[in-house]
Parts: sequence; structure tokens; C-alpha cells
Amino acid sequence: MTKCWGRKSGAAICLATLTLSLAGCTSSMDLFGGSSKVDRSLATGTVAGAPQSDTSLSDEATVRNAVTSADLAKMGASPLPWANAATGSAGVVSVIHEDNAQGRVCRAFKTTRHSYEGIAVFAGQTCMTGSGDWMVTAFDKQG
Repeated sequence: MTKCWGRKSGAAICLATLTLSLAGCTSSMDLFGGSSKVDRSLATGTVAGAPQSDTSLSDEATVRNAVTSADLAKMGASPLPWANAATGSAGVVSVIHEDNAQGRVCRAFKTTRHSYEGIAVFAGQTCMTGSGDWMVTAFDKQG
């Protein structure tokens, strides 16, 4: 009889320990939506994406760097590929035309942009500022 009582009490202790440990795990769960501690914005499953303007600005800077660092004498009519690892966009600059007509060096260009939005063609211009930096003055999506 003593052996039997020992097994039963051991099983009862195991069952009680298991029940209490599971109760501790579930007591913090809000199964019925009554807790004010739960941040409902995290429970929606939505993921905030980067604003389009940030993506476009990052791609503009990448294209600007490609256009302004190109050696036009060596490049000739060859296309100039570019890629932006930060946005996943890439493209090919097909035309670069440099002029000095405005009293400063400017380069007009045409490029494609291949992104998660699809393929688009852009016409743009970048000009050298008085401090020697290049600034994008136009980056317009074409039709």
C-alpha cells in the first residue's frame, strides 16, 4: 500500500507542477481581448515600408554618383549600368550630355530604373555647385 501511495503522490506532484507551470505561461496571455497592456498595433501583422520619397532620393543619389563619376571621353555611347544595394533598384544610363551653358558644369541624362514598382524611364540633370559638389536638379519620370 505504501508503494502505491508513493506512485500516486509522485504522479500528483508531477501533474500539479505541470499545471502550475502552464498556468503561469497562459496567465499573461490576453485570450479574450480584455487587457489594456497589449499594444494592438503590433498584433495586426502589418509591416511598415520605407516611404517612397526615401527610396527615390536614394536612387537619385546613386544615379548622380554614376553620372558624375563617368569618364565621358572613355564611355562614348556605351550604356552605364548602376545599382543601389540599399533599395534593390538598378538601371542603365543610356545618355549623358555635359554642357557649360549656364555658367556651371551640368550633365543631363536618361536612365531606366528597375525596382519592385516595375521599370521606368527617368530624365534628369545634375550640376556642379560652387563648392564642387554635384547636386541633382531634375529627376523626372517619363510617361
